[in-house]
Amino acid sequence: MTKFRPLHDRVVVRRLKSEEKTAGGIIIPETAKEKPMEGEVISVGAGARNEQGQIVPLDVKAGDRVLFGKWSGTEVTIDGEELLIMKESDIMGVVG
Repeated sequence: MTKFRPLHDRVVVRRLKSEEKTAGGIIIPETAKEKPMEGEVISVGAGARNEQGQIVPLDVKAGDRVLFGKWSGTEVTIDGEELLIMKESDIMGVVG
């Protein structure tokens, strides 16, 4: 991946692949699949500044598996790979 560093409290996330089948074994066609709301953090910014002007580091780091809201982030393509850029506040939590 090209060197891309998000600024401030932004995070770059790669969506994890959605399931091809339901728990009952029914195959889901591509057009009916919802985009997954789970992803892997690829890169994080340095953090946001607080009222005193100090940088507050982010709670997530590269490699974390995270859950985020259905409409969170902005979709971008970097080196042919579809990624999301979102603020850390759009992330609901770390999985695992």
